[in-house]
Amino acid sequence: MTQVHGQTQGDGAARSSGPSLFSEYTAGRAWDEMLDEGGTPRAPYKPIHHTLRSMDADSLKDRADALARTFLDQGVTFDHAGEERPFPLDAVPRVIDADSWQTVERGVAQRVRALEAFLDDIYSRSSGVPRAVEDGIIPWKLIATSSHYHQAVAGIRPTNGVRAHVSGIDLIRDEQGTFRVLEDNVRVPSGVSYVIANRRAMANVFPEAFATMRIRPVHDYPRILLEALRESAPEGHSDPTVVVLTPGVYNSAYFEHTLLARMMGVELVEGRDLVVRGGEVRMRTTHGEERVDVIYRRIDDDFLDPVHFRRDSMLGVPGLVSAVRAGRVTLANAIGNGVADDKLVYSYLPDLTRYYLEEDPVLPNVDTYRCNEPQALATVLDRLDEMVVKPVDGSGGKGLVIGPEASGAELDELRGKLERDPRDWIAQPVVQLSTVPTLIDGGLRPRHVDLRPFAVNDGNDVRVLPGGLTRVALPEGQLVVNSSQGGGSKDTWVLAGRYAKVPTGEETEVILLGGTASAPETEQAEAEVAASRERGESAELDGGVAMGGQDPAVPPPELPVDPTSSDTPSSDPVSGDPASSDGGRA
Repeated sequence: MTQVHGQTQGDGAARSSGPSLFSEYTAGRAWDEMLDEGGTPRAPYKPIHHTLRSMDADSLKDRADALARTFLDQGVTFDHAGEERPFPLDAVPRVIDADSWQTVERGVAQRVRALEAFLDDIYSRSSGVPRAVEDGIIPWKLIATSSHYHQAVAGIRPTNGVRAHVSGIDLIRDEQGTFRVLEDNVRVPSGVSYVIANRRAMANVFPEAFATMRIRPVHDYPRILLEALRESAPEGHSDPTVVVLTPGVYNSAYFEHTLLARMMGVELVEGRDLVVRGGEVRMRTTHGEERVDVIYRRIDDDFLDPVHFRRDSMLGVPGLVSAVRAGRVTLANAIGNGVADDKLVYSYLPDLTRYYLEEDPVLPNVDTYRCNEPQALATVLDRLDEMVVKPVDGSGGKGLVIGPEASGAELDELRGKLERDPRDWIAQPVVQLSTVPTLIDGGLRPRHVDLRPFAVNDGNDVRVLPGGLTRVALPEGQLVVNSSQGGGSKDTWVLAGRYAKVPTGEETEVILLGGTASAPETEQAEAEVAASRERGESAELDGGVAMGGQDPAVPPPELPVDPTSSDTPSSDPVSGDPASSDGGRA
């Protein structure tokens, strides 16, 4: 463990009048993203560390309170144990340097392409065996027995070949600092609205931090999404009508549905607003019916079309699947994508990536035991008290059992479930997720985080939003990061450059934020600082990218939301109880 007392040597930070925020900061076995083993700030965090060193607990708490007020005023809240609370946005951001982000970006884009190839392979043929099955890469029985595989959409080929228009790939950073994929989300991944809301709030409360670092913006996401949706329209529709389909105001992600619809400038509709007539999907308006070409749906497969799926659904549109099959409307994301979210299918993604793309995976998986394989099952049963065991279609931590924390009775019950239905389970070793300093009880403490980057596929390119949703587990030692488990989030800052200019007293220090730099690059950065002094510019503002005010002013609705949930309704379509991702547990 590394304990930090007082000021780190050589950081050049100004001391605040009160006790240091880091005075009781003790890093554990996990990779700490801000401080190395000696307690020295890692390069990407030096400007933030400098700012925090110059503040006391009261100053940081004041800013944290301002963040909470901002979210409460905007209605960015969530329901925790029956109480509506502001969505917990921590005042300390997560920072990712440009070189590390390039790896994440390449890995996520590659992952999306592999998932698209897999979905195309299993759904494009109305009959016959997928190529990957024929060649022995993945068993057909595994696909056919997935609860999210839908034979009803076999043979449907999207106009531009895209099924996962929006993907959320959950990542963790292990004890060595390596990014790993924890799970894939290509059904209706949720949370991007909180990336946008977090950035707005942080830019208003911490403007000086944005002035010293080049931080890549996130406000352009709705435009990128709209372009991708328009590109997916049926052939011959040069000016397509796009809508966002929501389950309604009682869904926990309704805030996101409303925000994205407004920022894209498209209609937000419910199932009752749409009708299939003459093979087309029509939208009821005050001016009569209007044809709909692309539906960005935020409703789970089972509730989309009562003709093909749940007969009791009041959320969907009767005949919608037939209109999709006829090529008269595009659904984003496509029906049946959930088979790729199956945690057992997840374990095959490295092999599927090599098979479809002829590339080695950029981002590795977490080591996974397939309990449907006898040898793996025997190993898991023998080491049950050391494993994290997950249901393959579980989410939100539901059904997850953490061996080291489970009682003997709980392990005995789990053992019986594994022996009865091994196909329904996977097991993984416990991974200590990386930590980032987080404001807890007036001081900074290490807390575990994960990351959900969002990717948009327009058929020509996979574009990864620079940042994504960082979720943080606020209770000490907790690895599950969902808000329903007491978690919160952090603004994720992806650096656009390798340098920052940090004032140290009357001087300005040029620091390298990551990667390597040649002597000419260093000299150029130092020359920029000297030139700014000659022009009389503030060293704190020089070279910064101000984010505040760049996003369109869109007041979100005042509705309770769960920021870590998917949009999947529960068996009760009225309550819309979401199935959350279990993103923080490996």
